Amino acid sequence: MSTVQPLESGSRYDLRAGVSPDAPDEDKFKDDGKGAFGYCHSYESSSRYDGPGLRVVLFVSGCLLRCTYCHNPDTWHLKDGTYVSAEQVLKRLGDFAPSLRSLGGGLTISGGEAMVQMAFTKRILAGAKQMGLHTAIETSGFLGDRVDDDFLSVLDLVLLDIKSSNPDTYRNVTGRDLAPTLRFAERLASIGKPTWVRFTLVPGATDDPANVEGIAKFVAPMKNVEWVEVQPFHQMGEFKWKAIGLDYKHYDTQPPSRELINRVIGQFRDAGCNAR
Repeated sequence: MSTVQPLESGSRYDLRAGVSPDAPDEDKFKDDGKGAFGYCHSYESSSRYDGPGLRVVLFVSGCLLRCTYCHNPDTWHLKDGTYVSAEQVLKRLGDFAPSLRSLGGGLTISGGEAMVQMAFTKRILAGAKQMGLHTAIETSGFLGDRVDDDFLSVLDLVLLDIKSSNPDTYRNVTGRDLAPTLRFAERLASIGKPTWVRFTLVPGATDDPANVEGIAKFVAPMKNVEWVEVQPFHQMGEFKWKAIGLDYKHYDTQPPSRELINRVIGQFRDAGCNAR
C-alpha cells in the first residue's frame, strides 16, 4: 500500500521516478469512486499558459498514450508519482485561491491524463469550484468514454489535444486509436462545453499539410472551440527519456521553423478556426 506523502511543488520539467514503487499499473488502475487519494507528479503555481488568467497546474500521474515526443514520460506510470490526499491538494490550492480569483485564473489538471484517476481529479475539481475558481483539464480525450455528466459539470474548460487527423499517424505517434478522441470532441461540441484544441507540431511526424487540414476541417464547425493552439515541438524533455532508459525517436528532430509554424496556424485560420 502506498504511503501518503507531501504534495510536491516544482515544475513539469522536474524528473520524478520510482516514488511509489508499489502503485498499480496505470492500465490496471481501478477507480474506487471516492477519489480521496491519488498519484501526482507535481504542481506549478503561476502558469499563464494552461487556460485563462493565472493558474495552478496540477500534474497527475498515469497515462495510457505513449507519445513519441512526450516531454513528461515520467508521468506515464502511477509508480513514478507521489501518493497524496485530495484534502491536501485542496488545502494547498486554497492558499492560492484569493490571488487566482483576483487574476481571473483557476486550476488546470494536466498530466499524465486526468481521466486515469477520474474520481480523484473530479473531487479536486469540485473543491476548486467551491472556492470560486475556474477549472480546466488538459486531456487527450482517449478515455472520454469513461466521463460522466457529473465530471463534465465541474469543468469550465477542456484543453483537448488532437494530435493527428490521420488514424495511422495517430497510432504511430501515440500507440493508440484516434477514434475515442474524436468521439469525445464531438460530445463536447454537442453540449457546448468550452474547449481549446491543442495540436503539437512535430516536424516529420505531424506536420503533413493533409494531416493539419484534417484537424482544421474537423474542428472548424464546432462552436464550442474557442481556440486552436499550435504547440511547437521542443527538446526540453529529452533528458527524461535518457534518464529513465527509454528509446527516444526524436533526438535529431529540430523544433519547427517560424515559417512552418505560420503555415500551420494559417491552415487553421483559413478553415475558419481561431488559431494562435
